[in-house]
Amino acid sequence: MADWTGLRITWEPRILSVLRIVTGLLYLQSGLNKLINFPPTPNHAPYNWQSLVPGVAGPLETVGSILLIFGLFTRPVAFILSGEMAVAYFMAHAPRGFFPYLNGGLLAVLYCFVFLYLFVAGGGEWSLDRLLRRSGASTSGATARRVA
Repeated sequence: MADWTGLRITWEPRILSVLRIVTGLLYLQSGLNKLINFPPTPNHAPYNWQSLVPGVAGPLETVGSILLIFGLFTRPVAFILSGEMAVAYFMAHAPRGFFPYLNGGLLAVLYCFVFLYLFVAGGGEWSLDRLLRRSGASTSGATARRVA
């Protein structure tokens, strides 16, 4: 019989990292499409830095998704991106109807809540945040032992 508790404890932080990385990679497509039309889409609106979309959203999504992929500043970045997706939903999709499936806002809602989860849960085991936290903790611990 499998030890489900041990399996969960071992793999939960790793799967959290996989969720973060895959979400970041998928979201990167949205940001790059707004900035440089990659992947290419028909009838692409040219980038206008003076607009909210793609002007503010493009760089925010591109830089934010790259930071998420590497797990750097995961919590604040995820919080900002969650808010961006909530605003995007209520500005672009909610006026078209109540149901996200019918108003085209399914991905906006899903991204909003995945980013909200990452804000609460953090970057997981395979993140630069965790690596920096480990190196910072070991350095401060060594300094504390030398001082004492």
